[in-house]
Amino acid sequence: MTDQEGQRLTQIVRRGRGSPIRVRRATIILASSSGTPVSAIARLVAADEDTVRDVIHALNERGLAALDPRWAGGRPRLINDADVTFIVATATTRPETLGRPFTHWSVRKLAAYLRRNDQRVVRVSRERLRQILREAQISFQRTRTWKESRDPDKDRKLDRIEQVTRRFPNRCFAFDQFGPCRYGPATAPPGRASPSRPGCPRPTTAPTASALPRLLQPRR
Repeated sequence: MTDQEGQRLTQIVRRGRGSPIRVRRATIILASSSGTPVSAIARLVAADEDTVRDVIHALNERGLAALDPRWAGGRPRLINDADVTFIVATATTRPETLGRPFTHWSVRKLAAYLRRNDQRVVRVSRERLRQILREAQISFQRTRTWKESRDPDKDRKLDRIEQVTRRFPNRCFAFDQFGPCRYGPATAPPGRASPSRPGCPRPTTAPTASALPRLLQPRR
C-alpha cells in the first residue's frame, strides 16, 4: 500500500463521516496493513472473520475500489424478454388452437401450459405471470354462455379474426348480440280499422267508470 493510499484511509477512519461501510472497510484495511491478525480485526469491527478476509482479498484485487462493495441488484431474472413475448403471444391465442380442451385461459392453466409446451418451456410463478399479463393489459374473461356456435365455418372465421388482430393491433371487431324476443297479441292504434287494412282487428277498450258498478254486481 502506498503512502497516498494510507493517508486516504486514515482520513476516512478519523473523520468517520460518510458511508459507515467505507469507514468499516477502511478500518479493516488499516489494521491488516499494520499486521493485526484477522481474529483481532474481526473483534475490533464486530464482524465475521470471513468478512475480514473478503475485504482484504478485494483490496489485493481492486485496490481502494474495494471500499465500495459490489452488491447485486437482487435475485437474477429467471425469464428474459423473449420469454415474456412468448407468454403474451400464448395468452392471446385461443386454447383450442394450441390443442387445449377448454375455451379460455386462466392463470393456473396458462402457467401449466408454459411449463409443458413443446415450443418453449417457460417456468414462471403465478404471481409473476399475473404481473406480466397486467402490464400487457390482458385479462381473462369467463365464457358467459355454454352454447356453442353451429356455424361449420366457425374455426375458419376465428382464425381469420386472430390473423387480422395480430397484423393490425389497433383494429377491433364489434359483435352484436340478438336480444330476447317478446311474444304477445298484436295491437293497433286506437280508432277504427282503415279500409286498406281490412284484416286489422279493432282494439278492445277498457270499461268506463259508468260500467264498473254493473260489472262488479254479483250474479243471481
